[in-house]
Amino acid sequence: MAKSTDKKTTAAKTKTTAAKKTSTKKTAKTDSNATQKNLFPQDDEPQLALLNDPWLDPVKDDVIARYKRFKNKLKEIESYYKTFVDFAGQYKYLGLNYDEKAKGWWYREWAPAAQALYLEGDFNNWNKSANPLKKVDNGNWEIFLDDKTYSKTFVHGSLYKVIVHGADGSIIERLPAYTTRAVQDDNTKIFSAQVWKPEKPFDWGKKKFQPGKNEPLLIYETHIGMAQEKEGVGTYQEFIDNVLPKIKKAGYNTIQIMAIAEHPYYGSFGYHVSNFFAPSSRFGTPEELKKLIKTAHDQGMRVIMDIVHSHTVKNTTEGINRFDGTDSQYTHPGGRGDHPQWDSKLFNYGKNEVIQFLLSNIRYWLEEFKFDGFRFDGVTSMLYFHHGNIDSFDQWKYFREGVEYDAVTYLQLATTLMKIVNPDSIAIAEDVSGMPGLTSKIEDGGIGFDYRLGMGIPDFWIKILKEQSDEQWDVYQLWHVLNDRLPFVKTVAYCESHDQALVGDKTIAFRLMDKDMYFDMSIDRPNMIIDRGIALHKMIRMFTIINGGQAYMNFMGNEFGHPEWIDFPREGNGWSYQHACRQWSLMEKEYLKYHFLSDFDRDMITLVKENNIMQDLYGRQLNMDTTNKTIVEMKGGLIFVFNFHPTNCIPNYEFYIPESGVYKIILNSDDSKYGGFGRVDNNTEFFSIERDGHYNLSIYNVNRSVLVLKKVRD
Repeated sequence: MAKSTDKKTTAAKTKTTAAKKTSTKKTAKTDSNATQKNLFPQDDEPQLALLNDPWLDPVKDDVIARYKRFKNKLKEIESYYKTFVDFAGQYKYLGLNYDEKAKGWWYREWAPAAQALYLEGDFNNWNKSANPLKKVDNGNWEIFLDDKTYSKTFVHGSLYKVIVHGADGSIIERLPAYTTRAVQDDNTKIFSAQVWKPEKPFDWGKKKFQPGKNEPLLIYETHIGMAQEKEGVGTYQEFIDNVLPKIKKAGYNTIQIMAIAEHPYYGSFGYHVSNFFAPSSRFGTPEELKKLIKTAHDQGMRVIMDIVHSHTVKNTTEGINRFDGTDSQYTHPGGRGDHPQWDSKLFNYGKNEVIQFLLSNIRYWLEEFKFDGFRFDGVTSMLYFHHGNIDSFDQWKYFREGVEYDAVTYLQLATTLMKIVNPDSIAIAEDVSGMPGLTSKIEDGGIGFDYRLGMGIPDFWIKILKEQSDEQWDVYQLWHVLNDRLPFVKTVAYCESHDQALVGDKTIAFRLMDKDMYFDMSIDRPNMIIDRGIALHKMIRMFTIINGGQAYMNFMGNEFGHPEWIDFPREGNGWSYQHACRQWSLMEKEYLKYHFLSDFDRDMITLVKENNIMQDLYGRQLNMDTTNKTIVEMKGGLIFVFNFHPTNCIPNYEFYIPESGVYKIILNSDDSKYGGFGRVDNNTEFFSIERDGHYNLSIYNVNRSVLVLKKVRD
């Protein structure tokens, strides 16, 4: 989620201390089938492909240093653990785990500065002193509850907490840091940890999910709780029944789920995480989440999770802040541990126990729930001490001033782990800074992400919609902004996401049509504002998906111009769920114009998939016409004619084409079935015209439309 960065902050000058050796040597062995022999070459002076970029000559030594810091950290980890993956298996040692051999439950917690820990719950009538933990090694505490004594009281569904006597003299009921299940009391609103061990483990089936190898990543961004039409919190099962079929029908092949990890405040959109290993119980059970993922896999769709490792909630009763009574256990001490804009705490990525916690979290979601990857939230904030809260980024400072080296190394470890556990997993970075090498391989000198979000694209659309009329739009500016990326930096293009749908911002549809959407979306009510809005809504989406990158993302409902913003229940709205749901029925009513947008979006997605559009890095300009605000380009073997002009319709409009032949329209945004005016006959065949040794095509170029032409024969 893009967080506000409108106040300039002073970059922290404190250099990170040398990473301590890991304090927790015990861990469960990996059950991953992946091997990690010879992960990275052991050369003294690495030949990093990133250094082939002449623009990086001034920072060559910094690129090498970044790679060496990663290699040194990996070597340090593997000197204490059999494998790197074992290091990331700490959730099988810490927290609550059942021991089949010993027949009982181990509960372990890392709390090095705590004075005492006690386990309480309904199993001991919430006795605060009956079950003390014993301090063992490396700051760990443990207790064993044997079946002989507790088989009737400490069972599936039991509630429990840990009482921590902190180093600061505090005595607080806490949720275990590694708890995998947290539930909230409906009356008191207090969270407790819950024993979760169903009689029958979830059956994933024998068939392993194999994502489509050649399809572009087409992401449908969702939120389980607000995905339903009802005013209330939706569930995993309701999502399976009601929303998955809509995503499948729309043609998207990847679902990106927001707000999965437990968070105490629903209105935070999941960004103030308290329990990193617990899927939010407000949406249902862990098995129901697994069922959702398996159902999506069975339908050929990836499921990726929005993962928040950039900060953690300040709460002490639910979260991990000050767990052992110090401000330096998981987070940086003092002011460096506070995020000035997000009112949250910042992880100390230089501490081995912290990166072990976070890496274990990655492995947990990949192995236990079979997520297909992550969209890493707040990467810009992680990469720099200034958290991206500056006026501009300077190439010379990307690797030096203000860079949080430990966070860079952590992200390299995270993307490395993902590929070991699941080689097909996808890592997407929410980064606006353009850190060089973000999507390059580790061995090439990069950080290892597969994609970055093209965050400048929605900012651009918002800016011109707010500040310019259509008459002022510049076709060269449109082309430049949508194509302004390096060829080897794979980008997720999007014109809007959940950020633009939240209260305080506006969706593109709302910016274009505003209050008229409430009164004139009936097909029998003519309205020029609505006509303009529908036309440009289709064009903006098509221009973005064609030119913006190698992947595409849409937030649920935006494809049909959802008329309502997102406003979570809060004191200011009387805790109402009126704006925390999605009105799917609007696009399903033939007498409303919303279905025109969703119908076009579906055919646009189909066109992109069937013609391998996004595999081409850039479109080829065929004609840039400033007078008629027309861009003609070729991509994926197709010709796209974008006419952004408010009024100019040009008969016999000629433009250059690379080869002769006969062309036909395969998609026309002005088609009446998409809410257009049907001014061009889709059955028309267009014959190339020879002009002075080259070939032209002549069409009827109508305003506020995009035509897609394909050569059908010579």
